[in-house]
Amino acid sequence: MMAAANSSTFSGDVWAELRLTDARDVPHIHRLIYQMAEFHLLTDVFAATQELLTSTLFPSPTPTPPFTSLTALILDVSRYPLVPDSSTTIASRRLDLSAFPPLEDPEAAAGFASPRGGGRVTAGFVICFPNYSAMLSKPGLYMEDIFVRAPWRRRGLGRTMFSAIAGKAAELGMGRVEWCVMDRNKNAIDFYEGMGADVLPQWRICRLAGAALDKYRSSHSKEEEEEEEAAAAE
Repeated sequence: MMAAANSSTFSGDVWAELRLTDARDVPHIHRLIYQMAEFHLLTDVFAATQELLTSTLFPSPTPTPPFTSLTALILDVSRYPLVPDSSTTIASRRLDLSAFPPLEDPEAAAGFASPRGGGRVTAGFVICFPNYSAMLSKPGLYMEDIFVRAPWRRRGLGRTMFSAIAGKAAELGMGRVEWCVMDRNKNAIDFYEGMGADVLPQWRICRLAGAALDKYRSSHSKEEEEEEEAAAAE
């Protein structure tokens, strides 16, 4: 017998959909990012707010086409078949959970009930944006974040999201898809290598942020003031 729509238990057939987001999804995206920060032991640098997410993910006026600029996608799951929407659905599939113990998701009914309704539950997200390879002379796609909530891991949902992003990059004629993985996350490294990815040990991420970045803003402002003073003296 199928579980009640507001139950936290999932078993049997479950349908998953990776779709484009809109501003209604911001509270869920915010919570997902925090859970990701917890997973990576990075809550000390978590500074996202719902207001910032709204203004940066959904800027006005009209947004550009997906995957040609900053793009956020939500992974929803449901006990009921999901009808794809040609304007928002990127990928969809049916999951057979019958080989697994019943899946318990205590946040299904409240914290992550999808704003789309219909018994949907938000299980993960992806944020990506285009970059460029001078060596290939082609644009690429960079995955800033890809994350599945703990109850839904090891059910093929990460593979669904990864494959959809790679497929879109290929369809758009892009040269490559890139992302970062922490060297201590062996499970993720094994997963990505299993998907055919090369993990590049010879490259290191360089990052300028926080106070170190702010120093450049102060330096730039000072240079502008000196240039203005010099121009006024001529």
